[in-house]
Amino acid sequence: MFQTLYSYFWWERLWLPANLTWADLEDRDGRVYAKASDLYITLPLAFLFLVVRHLFETYVATPLAGLLNVKEKVRLKASPNPVLEKFYATTSKHPKQADVELLSKKSGCTVRQVERWFRRRRNQDRPSLLKKFREASWRFTFYLLAFIAGMAVIVDKPWFYDLRKVWEGYPIQSILPSQYWYYMIELSFYWSLLFSIASDVKRKDFKEQIIHHVATIILISFSWFANYVRAGTLIMALHDSSDYLLESAKMFNYAGWRNTCNNIFIVFAAVFIVTRLVILPFWIMHCTVVYPLDLYPAFFGYYFFNFMMVVLQSLHIFWAYLIIRMAQKFITGKVVEDERSDREETDNSEEEEEAAKNGPLSNGHPVLNNNHRKTD
Repeated sequence: MFQTLYSYFWWERLWLPANLTWADLEDRDGRVYAKASDLYITLPLAFLFLVVRHLFETYVATPLAGLLNVKEKVRLKASPNPVLEKFYATTSKHPKQADVELLSKKSGCTVRQVERWFRRRRNQDRPSLLKKFREASWRFTFYLLAFIAGMAVIVDKPWFYDLRKVWEGYPIQSILPSQYWYYMIELSFYWSLLFSIASDVKRKDFKEQIIHHVATIILISFSWFANYVRAGTLIMALHDSSDYLLESAKMFNYAGWRNTCNNIFIVFAAVFIVTRLVILPFWIMHCTVVYPLDLYPAFFGYYFFNFMMVVLQSLHIFWAYLIIRMAQKFITGKVVEDERSDREETDNSEEEEEAAKNGPLSNGHPVLNNNHRKTD
């Protein structure tokens, strides 16, 4: 049964154009072709990335945080309270007003004390500034090096300047060592991101991040064994071109360098919109959707690859919407924060009293607080 499923999965008509078989992509005459078995190395490399990341965050990012004077905000801890802790752990971290009143009676605390306890308890679970800085430093370093490496791999290739050459001779296109390692390192890195996503700083677009990582892994893997390698290298380099800018903006934000952060964010927003909303759909996707049909009839692999590209493009539109919202607030001089971030709640009794008199409350704390950040 397993052998039957294996045969159906690797049926040539699914992944290759008509009249071509996997035998046509076997190494011969000194020419090396991409093979699915090459991807096995990415899993151990992914775990190696996790080890390297730990060492980098410990011995590079942490000292760098000290040099940039990244300071932790003093957080008031919630006092031990078994009744409130049980509700927090098993029911909800954001109790409704009726729950607050009931918990007040059970715990012997006032309503205000219960509200304050939940604010402090939620703040305890939020990731520290140092953790955020270390993660951003790691991603910045990888994306910057990956972008430089990607450009080195493709900038001297004819298909970088003429997208029709992406499909010249397809799929009988041999693989260069530089393409091999670029693919393996990129795929390994995204595997490592997927493995660590549960322990990384969790943002409001957590589900979208998972979808992005899975779609990216599928796209890279498929483009490798179906020999969409030329298109794949262009797509990966295009994505890396803006990611390191965002991570560097986060780093400077955590360090309190607001002007530097704001300036980098403006550059990032411009590069992101041009690369993800203009170049990717109107050049790269046009290349993967239109040009192949000049050479061979559409097949399942063609539809599958472009469907995954549409998934990625949909995520880009979603993130571009958040970026534009942030940019509008920045341009109009309003306080700006990362739309994806989970803001830390204030815990100032005087502020609470003032808000109770003059403004609406959300779960016992002011709807707007003074802890907004430009990016997270």
